[in-house]
Amino acid sequence: MLFILALIVAVIAFFVWNGAKARTRDVPVTPATVRLGAAGVGIFFLVIAFLQILVVIPAGHVGVVDLFGRVASRPLHAGINFRNPLARIIMFSIKTQDLMEVMEVPSKEGLTVTMDASVLYHLDPEKAPEVYRTVGQSYTNIILVPQFRSVCRGVTAGYEAKALYTSQREAVGKEIQAELVKLVGPRGIIIENAPLRKVGLPVRLSDAIEEKLRAEQESQRMEFVLTKEKQEAERKRIEARGIADFQDIVTKGISEPLLRWKGIEATEKLAVSSNAKVVIIGAGKDGLPVILDTK
Repeated sequence: MLFILALIVAVIAFFVWNGAKARTRDVPVTPATVRLGAAGVGIFFLVIAFLQILVVIPAGHVGVVDLFGRVASRPLHAGINFRNPLARIIMFSIKTQDLMEVMEVPSKEGLTVTMDASVLYHLDPEKAPEVYRTVGQSYTNIILVPQFRSVCRGVTAGYEAKALYTSQREAVGKEIQAELVKLVGPRGIIIENAPLRKVGLPVRLSDAIEEKLRAEQESQRMEFVLTKEKQEAERKRIEARGIADFQDIVTKGISEPLLRWKGIEATEKLAVSSNAKVVIIGAGKDGLPVILDTK
């Protein structure tokens, strides 16, 4: 409407500029002044009308062109775009958005669990015209929120309550994400992630799960200790077996003639030694030398 109004004013200014000479003969205002004023007004409103042909789409948004109820199939992307000045431009954000929900969901055992979950999503820019035509700008509340709640309840019903409380919660979040992609993906909503922020269990159940986890951790610790002790016992057996084998080999290799020969070699070395001593040959029980220190 502003485009049409600006054109009308510009046309009127043109006629005023064109007929200024005839209308200003009997008035104190000179024709040149009227023509100048009319030209200024006309140019000003022509610029306004021209600006209505351009539209600037901010970063992270797309524009949907609505011409009297007829929606264009292609959106306008970020930047300066030409458009029909009579059309209406509806902005849609394509940035990542976070939807947080706190809900009560059932578990496999039939317990009611309080779950704080969120979903990260953004609008598919190419499907923005279809979303506007079929749903509108409130597509989050109309499509995503009900489906998110329904999927969360359906997925948690297949898991025990402790799965939502332990490390399996990541698997629950992945399954919720996969189900949401199937449901809302064709409608133009792209799901990025669906993390579980917090899970609240009944107090007694929470205490029981924590006690069970502590017992499991203690059992695993004891298994580790027993395994370590078994390994240490095996190491000692191997070490003892090695010592026994060594002693057996050494014992078999030592004979009486060898000992006598070693004694003779030792006697020879002592005999040539400069230390003061008395060497008696053949005085020992086995015929080995007896050494008496003279000091």
